[in-house]
Amino acid sequence: MTNGFLAIVNPAAGGGRCRKLVGPAVERLRSGGINIDVVETTARGHATELARDAYRNRRSKFISVGGDGTSFEVINGLFPEAQSGEKPTLAFLPLGTGNSFLRDFSDRGADHSIEALLAGRSRPCDVLRLAHSSGVLYYTNLLSMGFSADVATMRARHFGGWGELGYQSSIFICLARFRRRAFPLKVDGEDKLDERPCLFLTFSNSKFTGGTMMIAPKAEIDDGLIEYVRWGPIGRIGLLRNLPTLYDGTHINHPLAERRAVKRIDFFLDGPVDVMIDGEVLTLHCSTLDVLPKALNIVV
Repeated sequence: MTNGFLAIVNPAAGGGRCRKLVGPAVERLRSGGINIDVVETTARGHATELARDAYRNRRSKFISVGGDGTSFEVINGLFPEAQSGEKPTLAFLPLGTGNSFLRDFSDRGADHSIEALLAGRSRPCDVLRLAHSSGVLYYTNLLSMGFSADVATMRARHFGGWGELGYQSSIFICLARFRRRAFPLKVDGEDKLDERPCLFLTFSNSKFTGGTMMIAPKAEIDDGLIEYVRWGPIGRIGLLRNLPTLYDGTHINHPLAERRAVKRIDFFLDGPVDVMIDGEVLTLHCSTLDVLPKALNIVV
């Protein structure tokens, strides 16, 4: 495999902030002895193509420069081919809007990431694999359905450039609409189909979503398990009272909440649903979710 890192840069990340910040960050790494080549994305999905082509050409070390969406695209360029080849290494320069995955390790953003690269720190990370009616997707942070996905969908479609205010606005609009519904599934091959209505379901590899919301406080990135959190049909007032608990992780102690560490989810959905997967809003007819244990090295 080729030595050195390939930095895949989304210059539009963070409302264009990434374009201004990437140069000094890359020079700081190069001055510290890190060998880096840089390529920029030009459209949605381009990071996936760049990562796939580079891996096929014997690259194994990558830096995702942008937000959660950029790293999601890079990972989907590396897999599934990396399952049968050299284990890839992924580092981050979080210069975009959302960087939920990295919150498990630090809240210092790009400074922490640069220090990790210069120090050569890395650790294994599971990759979660979602099969759906049109193909397969891979992720390292979170898949959500229900209220949390509704909020992400609202934000992406109507408040994309509003930052934290857009996120809060989306929460309260979805509270007004407030849908509680079933997402039929089976866990780890159990006989019983779970068709209970719920507010949301999340299937996490790491703890945070939405930047600072600790939706899966017990998640571990290298335990070979999916952290499955379900919140039952809580009402509007109950949710409003408990919104702060979503930020410190204590929501899992609520009587209507439950969490499990599992290896496989089989979905029995009637059709496509809106989901949020590593910051990306998609409409998918999901079929199965499982884990590729320690399939990726991450620099953190």
